[in-house]
Amino acid sequence: MDLSNFDKRPAHNDFRSDTFTTPTASMIKSLVISSLGDAVYNEDDSTNQLEAKVAKLAGKESGLYCVSGTLSNQIAVRVNLFQPPYSILCDYRGHIYADEAGGLSTLSQAMIQPIHPKNGKYLTLEDDIIPNVIPDDGDIHLAPTKLISLENTLHGMIFPIDEIEKISKFCRENEIRLHLDGARLWNAHVETGVSIEKYCSYFDSVSLCLSKSLGAPIGSVLVSDSKFIKKANHFKKQNGGGIRQSGILAVMASTAIDENLPLLKNSHVKAKELGKLCQDNNIPLLYPVDTNFVFVDFEKAGISDELFNKYGDKYNIKVHGNRISFHYQISDESFENVKRALLDTWEDAKKNPAERSNQPSKFYSL
Repeated sequence: MDLSNFDKRPAHNDFRSDTFTTPTASMIKSLVISSLGDAVYNEDDSTNQLEAKVAKLAGKESGLYCVSGTLSNQIAVRVNLFQPPYSILCDYRGHIYADEAGGLSTLSQAMIQPIHPKNGKYLTLEDDIIPNVIPDDGDIHLAPTKLISLENTLHGMIFPIDEIEKISKFCRENEIRLHLDGARLWNAHVETGVSIEKYCSYFDSVSLCLSKSLGAPIGSVLVSDSKFIKKANHFKKQNGGGIRQSGILAVMASTAIDENLPLLKNSHVKAKELGKLCQDNNIPLLYPVDTNFVFVDFEKAGISDELFNKYGDKYNIKVHGNRISFHYQISDESFENVKRALLDTWEDAKKNPAERSNQPSKFYSL
């Protein structure tokens, strides 16, 4: 295979999501060393090595390679819970609640407690969790809270480590399980310098995505203790997630961790520069720009999706809604083009503002 032009990346102008990154030439070359064992029988060395590698990074005993973050989140929830009735408390914008096809109710028979954080950014113990936790006190009318799920990053915002520590302590004192959707925990780690292991130490289970910012073609690794992962593998198989020769995917994911983790910081720099451009030009933002996402407040700005798409087409960039996503494959040329597209959109919207919608906003976590 001729790989000389392979790193001319199709995602160089794609701001829709960091999931649009594509495999690099070195990922493809790594297939040469891939094992071809049967991962369903735990006989694939490359898969086992990836699971052990991510578990070690997270400071956990074991890992389980899954085809998606949705699968790893859903089976983690199922293992954390036991006999219903029970409920799950999470942020109302969380992927596990908003973007996983109702899996919590379908697969785990759980009542969902979606919470709007008082500070508008992240859940806090005092303001959001303690007032909303349903105690297991024998009241037969209620479904007690048995699991809390956090997300880091959420809409690009970093969940403060000191607040995570408070919530974790509360959960352990009250026999409530704590899960982390760490799809973009790599970004939080790169931005704060807090290790993956330290972040994961506060949680019973963590899902770490490999196909978003890191750019692997497929997959997520669920980490926890060995007993938990053994049961999670049972639910993975039950939900059709068993992969036979997954080594060919695992070696590419392992290469992505080694080569691309140091590259994430540049995507944060670009996102923050665009965020500052918005502030300098009075373009309203929905959230602070902590890592690799810029959320423009289209409602307040009078911008429609269609208008932004029009200028995206003009400048040869791909956009989707009010979220502008950065990843390590965005080119400098496309970065300049997204600035031009956003400024042109803003100038047009000031002259011809879109009507405010009565419909709730779509929360993009994908």
